[in-house]
Amino acid sequence: MIINLGEQNSVFNQFVAEIRDEKIQNDSMRFRRNLERTGEIFAYEISKNLDYENREIQTPLGIANVRVFTNKILLATILRAGLPLHQGLLNIFDSAENAYISAYRKYHKDGSFDIKFEYISCPSTENKIIILSDPMLATGASMELAYKALLIKGKPLHTHIVTIIASKEGINYISKHLPFDNITVWLGAIDDELTVKSYIVPGLGDAGDLAFGGKE
Repeated sequence: MIINLGEQNSVFNQFVAEIRDEKIQNDSMRFRRNLERTGEIFAYEISKNLDYENREIQTPLGIANVRVFTNKILLATILRAGLPLHQGLLNIFDSAENAYISAYRKYHKDGSFDIKFEYISCPSTENKIIILSDPMLATGASMELAYKALLIKGKPLHTHIVTIIASKEGINYISKHLPFDNITVWLGAIDDELTVKSYIVPGLGDAGDLAFGGKE
């Protein structure tokens, strides 16, 4: 299932507009905060799909019956660009466990690249709801690698993939390479084009550099 929050009229689209805006991007703190705020909205929407039960809560004046979710949540992200989006999800699912995946593009002289996996820091994923986030879904190869790395730690109950901007090519790729019967994709926009270096157009640029500064 693919759910595009950008197709709905809400303040979410304001944050996406600012994330794309090259003038507002000059303020790296605001860029990070906007990524974080989209993460908070994604988390709220995902929460509607969890399992719930009634629980008795003792207040100073009596007992209140409240419906609370029962799933164990694991938040995972791909370093480094995913950190602000991940933080927004963690602001809402504040008792969740966390996983961090180190992966990067290794470019060749002809301009092509491979996705290299270096490291994963992760608890067991067995029977948990995984929320795997990365601001951009370009080719889809990094997301496939990250998902399969998480499966080494156990079989999740369900996986929610969260990305702000995806390319059509990336969506098609993960649709073919990941088990969509057990995955929901949440996104804010789908863009048509990838450059020869696999950057999304119009996209927003390099999310990691905009959030944390350039790299060599």
